[in-house]
Amino acid sequence: MDGAVTQLSPYLSRGVISTRLVAESLVARGFSWQVCESLFKELAWRDYFQRVWQHQGNAINNDLRQPQEGVRHHQVPASLIGGATGIEAVDTAIGELYRTGYMHNHVRMYTAALACNIGGSHWLEPARWMYYHLLDGDWASNALSWQWVAGAFSTRKYYANQENINKYCYTKQRGTFLDTYYEDLVGMEVPTALKETIKPELKTSLPGDWLTENQTLRSLLTENPDRPVLLYHFYNLDPEWLSGLADKDPLRVLLWEPSFMRQYPVSEGVMNWVKALSDQIPGVLWVSSSFDDVFGAEDFHRLHFREHPTTFHYRGHVHPREWLFPEVDAYFPSFSAYWKRCESKAVKMFL
Repeated sequence: MDGAVTQLSPYLSRGVISTRLVAESLVARGFSWQVCESLFKELAWRDYFQRVWQHQGNAINNDLRQPQEGVRHHQVPASLIGGATGIEAVDTAIGELYRTGYMHNHVRMYTAALACNIGGSHWLEPARWMYYHLLDGDWASNALSWQWVAGAFSTRKYYANQENINKYCYTKQRGTFLDTYYEDLVGMEVPTALKETIKPELKTSLPGDWLTENQTLRSLLTENPDRPVLLYHFYNLDPEWLSGLADKDPLRVLLWEPSFMRQYPVSEGVMNWVKALSDQIPGVLWVSSSFDDVFGAEDFHRLHFREHPTTFHYRGHVHPREWLFPEVDAYFPSFSAYWKRCESKAVKMFL
């Protein structure tokens, strides 16, 4: 828990910076491959999850490689939501998640293991709950990590006992339901602390004073037929995106589709963070509408948007994301298979 972390993940998730930019910055600063190898793998994990989403689409919302075993229900342990599981490190981290929008990846794994492999939750609802609160919430990274822990996107389930948690979180707990041998965790009865379950109500609300009326945008489009339109979304808030079009005075629109917000709701804290980031985009207009309700065929020639699984239905000029290794573009069923294709390319960047 006290290992080095970059705290860049919210900016990577929101598309303000890219994994490629981080990698090139490390190379430019003269670090060696030996120093950077671990961090490069972390960057590659992020791109890997994105490639899976890109190639598998909404299939990542289901058990991707095999059904999760031992599912007892499709809700979330109430003690998890309340930060009252009795596992000190996890409960403290949940409180910090609510306050700051951040949770260390190690404890994310502990939390998922508690919910799915000890409490019997199917991974989807607790994954939605965690994503709801994360500033760096990226659905691919979140959903597939939960599936990895739950054994739906890996060869086996992930477990952690109290000794492991004490070691890495510097706690000294004894006598908890996790204070046992690993072989005893597999198939153990659901502890009393995890038996009560609920389905949390997760909704996203957009303040009216943040929004531009649809008819106002339609008027701007009609009155300015030659202005390009840059379409931003939850996963692209880069204020310098397509800066080469600045001399053409583009209309910049951050589109919030109701269907997207229902499928991937996030908390008020996350939306405030997104608003602060979007305020760096010159003159951006927040619009709540489906793509088809606000844009027509007459607009497609001047619409620009960045490729993402949530924008497959957009029409116009699609721009690729900046990948760490753009040439490695395929679905790999495991990170190790993906990394085998990437490692030599990563090393070459330092030569």
